[in-house]
Amino acid sequence: MFNLEDRVSITKKRKRIGRGGSRGGTSGKGTKGQKARSGAPSFIGFEGGQMPIHRRLPKRGFNNTQFQKEVFIITLATLEKHFEAGSTVDRDVLIEKGILKKRDVLLKVLKNGTLTKRLVVTVDACSSTALQIITSCGGAVHLTKGA
Repeated sequence: MFNLEDRVSITKKRKRIGRGGSRGGTSGKGTKGQKARSGAPSFIGFEGGQMPIHRRLPKRGFNNTQFQKEVFIITLATLEKHFEAGSTVDRDVLIEKGILKKRDVLLKVLKNGTLTKRLVVTVDACSSTALQIITSCGGAVHLTKGA
């Protein structure tokens, strides 16, 4: 009990630059210059002061990411698994069950899997085959004007 020794891997000192004989001085950064200084490195695309390539070349194409709508897909298999026959499916119920995380997305039902239960579904969009299967089971689909 009184002759226990520390494990080497726990007490081993970290290798630090800038301290001691072989790792002192410039610490492997060379002499002077922007890259030898402390602080953050220069930004991505920096070319030493000349105009970077991403600013020399013209813009091309069209980008609509600012206005694109995020769509959450609900499959028939998901409806079959999480809901009992005769229940109502809408945004609030999906959030309550933990299926939907965000409130401000569009909901769309797609046919992936099978459905045997009668459900009343309120969504923003629905594929024609999913609509056909839900109505053939005796359910209904109410489309909101979000899509």
